[in-house]
Amino acid sequence: MWIWISMGLTACSLYLLCWWFSRPFVQNRDVPPAVRPLLLRMIWPWVDALEPVCRPLMSWHMRRRTEDLLQKAGAQNTWSPSHLRAFQCVLALLAAAAAVSALHRHLSPPMVLASAVALALFAASWPVQRMGERIRRRKRMMSREFPFLLDMITLCVEAGLNLHGALRQAANNGPAGPLRDELHHTLSDIRTGASRSDALTQWAQRCDLPALHHFVAAIAQAEQSGMSLGPVLRAQADQRRNERFLRAEKLALEAPVKMMFPLIFCIFPCSFLIIAFPIAGKFLALAG
Repeated sequence: MWIWISMGLTACSLYLLCWWFSRPFVQNRDVPPAVRPLLLRMIWPWVDALEPVCRPLMSWHMRRRTEDLLQKAGAQNTWSPSHLRAFQCVLALLAAAAAVSALHRHLSPPMVLASAVALALFAASWPVQRMGERIRRRKRMMSREFPFLLDMITLCVEAGLNLHGALRQAANNGPAGPLRDELHHTLSDIRTGASRSDALTQWAQRCDLPALHHFVAAIAQAEQSGMSLGPVLRAQADQRRNERFLRAEKLALEAPVKMMFPLIFCIFPCSFLIIAFPIAGKFLALAG
């Protein structure tokens, strides 16, 4: 009798375990179209199921800091702060489970626990590191795009358009990239009723580029003092172009220094071997 009871309880436990693992898929949770990696699409239902649990546990400071991180990375439309924290929790749980299942036969329980905690912390920090890399990549792209976009705005203003029309022309005809997308966002904010100065300030804060901050400050100062925008924008465009040339020269000067390691440890030894092999062969032949 006790065997049948234990078998029934085991079957119930397995059923509850399968139900818990498959519950996110049964609830038909939609995966956002921007979630492209296959692994992320596979674990997204559990991320979405864990998101309501992580939401009340986040403080306002953590939520604001995560929102700034997502905004600078351009992922605010795909990820919410609670979704990002839920994704970190899911990765930490998967990493800890993998560490325990792989090491429990080879190490002692304290070592297994320490390895699981270390791997879980590393897995939880990985999404934040990826966001940081994405922010740095976006900043490099926007730094390359900004001088050309500023030249377009300057030409439009000097041709007779006002600043709003020049921004609209730059957004429609400028180079495709994150900077133009943020400019479209700025124009949408202006159309929804935000003042132009506030929208431009938010644009600079989202992109977090020093050149863009200088551009917005110069426009605000010109409007407050009643100056013409044409000379101000022309001076800003010339300065940004010079900064771009100086940055290119700096990278060109850094290239020989970066080539020293592969030259000394990779290319030179191979060259010496190629040159010395025939000489060593002749000496061995003479010695024999």
